[in-house]
Amino acid sequence: MSLIVEKYGGTSVATIERIKAVARNVAESAKQGNKILVVVSAMSGETNKLLALAKQIHAKPVERELDVLLATGEQVTIALLTLALHAIGTRARSYTGSQIRILTDPVHGKARIMDIQSARARHDLENGAVVVVAGFQGVDQDNNITTLGRGGSDTTAVAMAAALQADECRIYTDVDGVYTADPRVVPEAKRLERITFEEMLELSGAGAKVLQIRAVEFASKYKIPLRVLSSFKFGAGTLITDEDTTMEQPLITGITYHRDEAKVTVRGVPDKPGIAHSILGPISDAHINVDMIVQNVSADGLADLTFTVSSDDLQKSERILAPIAAKLGAEGIVGDGNLAKVSVVGVGMRSHAGIATAMFKALAEKGINILMISTSEIKISVTIDMEYTELAVRTLHKTFGLDDPAHPAAD
Repeated sequence: MSLIVEKYGGTSVATIERIKAVARNVAESAKQGNKILVVVSAMSGETNKLLALAKQIHAKPVERELDVLLATGEQVTIALLTLALHAIGTRARSYTGSQIRILTDPVHGKARIMDIQSARARHDLENGAVVVVAGFQGVDQDNNITTLGRGGSDTTAVAMAAALQADECRIYTDVDGVYTADPRVVPEAKRLERITFEEMLELSGAGAKVLQIRAVEFASKYKIPLRVLSSFKFGAGTLITDEDTTMEQPLITGITYHRDEAKVTVRGVPDKPGIAHSILGPISDAHINVDMIVQNVSADGLADLTFTVSSDDLQKSERILAPIAAKLGAEGIVGDGNLAKVSVVGVGMRSHAGIATAMFKALAEKGINILMISTSEIKISVTIDMEYTELAVRTLHKTFGLDDPAHPAAD
């Protein structure tokens, strides 16, 4: 008997008919002798509707109350799915995040899971019931409802799998796996049969929207095999697990992109110890994630510090930095929100030289200017003008042989 956590996203539970289809799928898994815990998102579009309602009341809703409102979307779904399971004769019980006691830090809208008290779920599973848990939400030490941010239901699912030491966590969505690139941009993209945690972390961090990055971090830390599957058609999906040791490890596994990038440059600050902290510390304190960082030093002892953030955080970053730049005597702040990040990812990079050269040459031949570069052991990312995003992705997909039907990691 296996313990399986299954997560269904908003499109998978968008209508009553789809909820009934999910119930049949869950019931079938349970009939095979598995213990099943299900995590569900709100119905597709519901979170946006609730957010719009809040903004009709108040232009800048208090984050605590906004979390109380947004968490109701998943509460509707867990009740409906549990009722659908009852209707086909399957024992089931639903729980909100606070009922399960998914304990988080107190950062509303971007809360991080600190602990999960899994006793109630274990009891129900041991007694043959399907457990249905609301994704995306938790509760802090003071019993305030919190939410985990967009994609947070993935994190809930993997965290529950880790707490229960599940055999596998299955993420059901509207795609049938992880692809070598976004098929909407690259029609030749292929589904990957398997991918490493490390590669999936880099792909998610670089813009791939198949899985939320915190979910992959949880899975990697606790060694929980993840499988991405489609809710709408049968298939093996993509298995995400420990490093693949097969001899035919591909050089590059995938190409991904993120359009909503913004660049902030603080110009002409004194080049002395502590300047980077003076600028980036307040940005971090505001819970703004910084990606690429470049510092240039001029001959007169002044530096330009450039970093990238989400385009949604550009204006907030500029507001935070305005008084800091003035205090430091900086020449000014320049922001650009019309950028994209394109990345190539693959553990095969570890044993091959010249990947960056091939990437830069291919982009140059298409007239695509590189604005910033960052690298890791298995990833190279570049920031470019947003208008060239799709051309860059298609070019790199072809450059690294991912169009080839014989690509070893693809289905």
